[in-house]
Amino acid sequence: MNQQPWTAADLPSLDGRTVIVTGANSGVGRATATALAQAGAHVVLAVRDVHRGREAAQTMVGRTEVRQLDLADLSSVRSFAQSWTGALDILVNNAGVAGGRGTFTTDGFDMQFGTNHLGHFALTNLLLPQITDRVVTLSSGAHRAGEIHFDDLDLRRRRYSLPQAYGQSKLANLLFTLELQHRLEQAGSSVQSLAAHPGYSATSLGTQGRGKPLVSAVNLAGRLFAQTSAQGALPTLFAATQDLPGGSYIGPDGRWELQGHPTMVGRSDRAADPVLARRLWETSEKLTGVRFGLEPAAGFTFDE
Repeated sequence: MNQQPWTAADLPSLDGRTVIVTGANSGVGRATATALAQAGAHVVLAVRDVHRGREAAQTMVGRTEVRQLDLADLSSVRSFAQSWTGALDILVNNAGVAGGRGTFTTDGFDMQFGTNHLGHFALTNLLLPQITDRVVTLSSGAHRAGEIHFDDLDLRRRRYSLPQAYGQSKLANLLFTLELQHRLEQAGSSVQSLAAHPGYSATSLGTQGRGKPLVSAVNLAGRLFAQTSAQGALPTLFAATQDLPGGSYIGPDGRWELQGHPTMVGRSDRAADPVLARRLWETSEKLTGVRFGLEPAAGFTFDE
């Protein structure tokens, strides 16, 4: 007998659990927060626009809370982490931007790399002493076209390509997941690092500020080929709640991983390279001024 595909109806009870979802006021993040709250979790919507976050929270059934967080501003990330008290079961690094040619974060990083990777890198490590269960970081199938340009992370010295910049940030998300899991194991922590990607979901990602013809084309493609945000949230929900090996990468099971139900999926050779992952981690520490959030286990140092 074939096993029934996993859906949000299969979520376990999350009563008593606290979850942060970044970028939870729209799209896949909103769908993720909605499902987790309905399953009983206390869900914190960590969003840049508090007004939109409150509007989203009002549509959710369950315990929700809205807090301001701008991942494109490391001072905002630090303020958010410093204000956090008590335990945190699950951190979902969902927020992301696609686009922003020639735009930079408050700290001067390329908007996509700075928001999608460096902001979440800093947030995770600052909150890590309080996380009890797992960190789920969203990547994308676009990571396969990504390359980490260590000599030009902001892509200032080459012709800027939006797909190249986005692919770099999504590859960084998977390398971060890999190295975080390694460091958690070396620290003797039971916390897990996992990754997920939503496939092709009908969201506004990448359309803000773009021309009407492009937005119309994206919307048409979404209506014809994309799955809903609720369906796109399934890999994240699966990664956040199921018994999985650390470092797992969850995506849709359909053709080209565009649609479907959650399953373990593969990643590019670059995304599985531990040497590259460590180099990116060390670079990220220097850029953000934030180091790994836990102490190493006795007899081990992360610089060895």
